[in-house]
Amino acid sequence: MSCKSLWRATGAVLCLGALSFTVSAQTTAAGAAKAPAAPVASAAAESVRVLVLPAGETILASPVPGRIAQLHVGLGVPFKQGSVLVSMDCDEPRARLAMSNADQAAATDQYEAKLRMQGLEQASDVEVALAAAAVAKAKAQVSLYQFQISQCSIRAPWDGRTAKLHVRSHMTVSAGQPLLDLVRSGLLLMKLNVPSRWISTLKMGHVFDVTIDETGQTYPAKVHRINGRVDPVSQTIELEASMMKSHPDLLPGMSGVAKFSGMR
Repeated sequence: MSCKSLWRATGAVLCLGALSFTVSAQTTAAGAAKAPAAPVASAAAESVRVLVLPAGETILASPVPGRIAQLHVGLGVPFKQGSVLVSMDCDEPRARLAMSNADQAAATDQYEAKLRMQGLEQASDVEVALAAAAVAKAKAQVSLYQFQISQCSIRAPWDGRTAKLHVRSHMTVSAGQPLLDLVRSGLLLMKLNVPSRWISTLKMGHVFDVTIDETGQTYPAKVHRINGRVDPVSQTIELEASMMKSHPDLLPGMSGVAKFSGMR
């Protein structure tokens, strides 16, 4: 083959390659123009589980040993602050109080007699001091039994309801034995754990909606406490929130889902 023929063959191949590259580039550009754009993620409400808690709760225990004379409440029965919830049998401390009052009166008479004798130089200062100590001891005994009698009527610390009865009427109990579980009336609280990454957005007073499983209803609530420490294992932080107003259909122990908007 001559040099002239070789150049013609090589030039034809190069032209075909260039033409093929141009067609491929045009096809790719057309396909890219026709491909749909990637969807833009929209902000959605984040949801977490919540537990409904009472405004306050406590366990009343017996302050003194004795027998329960009467229970004045039942399970779930509401009560007012200061009302008597449990009456203890106080016959024994009342009898002891009567004895102490008699001892105090005798000690006082003895002390006054020693004072008169001291004025007549028939009693020493030591005898007068011992008589005065006997009076002080008798007064202390009276105060002790008066306090025990005051503990025989166990009163409500605030408005609320009875959540559990540990005892019944006429039972004998020891000091410190649980008697009643009480829950306080008022705006219900909620405990929940949210992702720690929300800290930059979530603030005190943040309002959100909570849907309770048992009622199927949605209620407004707001954050009023934020824990000062993040759980390093779950990377969550504990919150305490409260309902915006009272709802008679809600009870402590219910649970549901809280929805927060605008969280990052």
